[in-house]
Amino acid sequence: MAPSTFKLNTGQEIPAVGFGTWQAAPGEVAAAVTAALKAGYRLIDAAYCYGNEDEVGAGLAAAFSAGICTRSEVFVMTKLWNTYSGRAELGLDKSLRALGLDYVDLFLVHWPVGMNPAGTDDRFPKLPDGSRDILWDHDHVATWAQMEGLLDTGKVRGIGVCNYSAPYLERLLARARVVPAVNQIENSPALPQQEVVDLCRSKGIHVVAYSPLGSTGSPLMRSEAVAKVAERKGVSPGTVLLSYHVARGATVLAKSVTESRIKANLEIVDLDADDLKILNDYSDSLVKEGKVQRYVYPPFGINFGFPDKNEGRVLPNGI
Repeated sequence: MAPSTFKLNTGQEIPAVGFGTWQAAPGEVAAAVTAALKAGYRLIDAAYCYGNEDEVGAGLAAAFSAGICTRSEVFVMTKLWNTYSGRAELGLDKSLRALGLDYVDLFLVHWPVGMNPAGTDDRFPKLPDGSRDILWDHDHVATWAQMEGLLDTGKVRGIGVCNYSAPYLERLLARARVVPAVNQIENSPALPQQEVVDLCRSKGIHVVAYSPLGSTGSPLMRSEAVAKVAERKGVSPGTVLLSYHVARGATVLAKSVTESRIKANLEIVDLDADDLKILNDYSDSLVKEGKVQRYVYPPFGINFGFPDKNEGRVLPNGI
């Protein structure tokens, strides 16, 4: 039977399936969060840069007041945005205020990037030429030191990172006092990132996968490998792609604002060794042919050390 939770290096139990709130349309998020909690989700993923933490908070509050669940029963994680890379506690406080919470279960560094805190916009400051206003002397390890300090405030139960490649993670671990609890990365059979997954496993860092279905119109859902496993199991391609992560020992984030789809995304099935071999062989062929598909890669102009994106400027403690 597929696990329902995984234990983090903090001792916390994190659900195997979480509800994501990225790119949800304004005005739909609160109801979707409440519907997700009613359906049985107990992990809610948020972020300051999504611009909807207030709606997430409203959805949580509605569920609490309706008796669907209590705060202690829900695992909430949100993220420090790049414009607060040098002001981690302020970024956390703004998220807590928007969410209407006293603490979050996990607080994550969204990207190992610093952006101008006094720029043209609170979230996405730009230069006159339209490019991102990046702090080119930013050191992500210094941000992590601030994150470590937050553990003494009582406002976070654990800390982690997002979008860290293997080289970036190695540089962070070389100077970290606290090993990140998770690394949230874009992950699917079309972007296996096995080098990151293997490093995380070896260091006791739990992988949380986002964009598990690829993107809208992605060929992943129609791939022969996914279709074959779906037929073997008698389930939809979407169920296969969500179950793939749980079978690999990772938490997966599903997102939808449609109540029926919200419920369906909780239906995880057991994938056996033969199922995983079919999917892994597909992944291996994409890697070998240089055809992996990464859909989330903002135009920062930075080389983050991902093998499929070996371009951009190098930052301190980068590659």
